[in-house]
Amino acid sequence: MPRLAHIALLVADYDKALAYYVCRLGFTLVEDTPQPEAGKRWVTICPPHAPVDATTILLACAAKPDQARAIGDQAGGRVFLFLATDDFTRDHAAFTEAGVEWVRPPSIHEYGIVAVFRDLYGNLWDLVEYDHPR
Repeated sequence: MPRLAHIALLVADYDKALAYYVCRLGFTLVEDTPQPEAGKRWVTICPPHAPVDATTILLACAAKPDQARAIGDQAGGRVFLFLATDDFTRDHAAFTEAGVEWVRPPSIHEYGIVAVFRDLYGNLWDLVEYDHPR
């Protein structure tokens, strides 16, 4: 059965992106393989404790001007990625302590609790715990 294997996230610099997602957000580095013939690297990350076959984020360094213009705005200003958690309070506190920029504070909805943060490039992410009791 088909499944989503990777989602490409345009970045300006592999190492700065890794410092943010791995060191600040606690993501796991899955692979970082140089591709010298193409002048790039195959860099994938995933949220901490993700299953082995989970969809990964491919950090794709922009190689052309039109790609560079899309860094931080791959979703046209909308929330681009949704990071689900089993403990919103724990992860919101950890991200806040790590200096994550929150653009919308936590709010409770029928589906759960959510807050929106901006990553180092400007992409908007939801941190969401689904089915949070009211």
